Amino acid sequence: MYEWVLFLHVLSAFVAVAALTALWALVAATQPAAPLVGPDEARRYGRIGGPLVGIGMLGVLVFGVWLAIDHDRYELWDGWILAALVLWAVGGWAGDRAGKAFERDPVARRGSGITFQALNSVAVLVILVLMIWKPGA
Repeated sequence: MYEWVLFLHVLSAFVAVAALTALWALVAATQPAAPLVGPDEARRYGRIGGPLVGIGMLGVLVFGVWLAIDHDRYELWDGWILAALVLWAVGGWAGDRAGKAFERDPVARRGSGITFQALNSVAVLVILVLMIWKPGA
């Protein structure tokens, strides 16, 4: 059972990172100077990519907590797990704010959307580092 939960945890992380990468491609394709994608298409694309990041992050949380509870070597109160949980909350908040900023007005709120998207991306990157190296474990 452990292997399946680990597989689903890693698959969820892959979905989140892939969707986040696709959203960065959308940001690049909608630069005001030379947009490759119009606002309507960008919104449609974002309405798919944003929820995929959320689904991936939810899967990471559920299966990660399951792994921490199920595996004798790890505890939910391990420092690296607590740090990942805090970063997960920050990343989720920032991703939500980015999605709302881009949805309301992708041109006027572009700067704030990119800022929140960058914060979300940094949180996800640090979570990945914590999950790979497990400092203190």
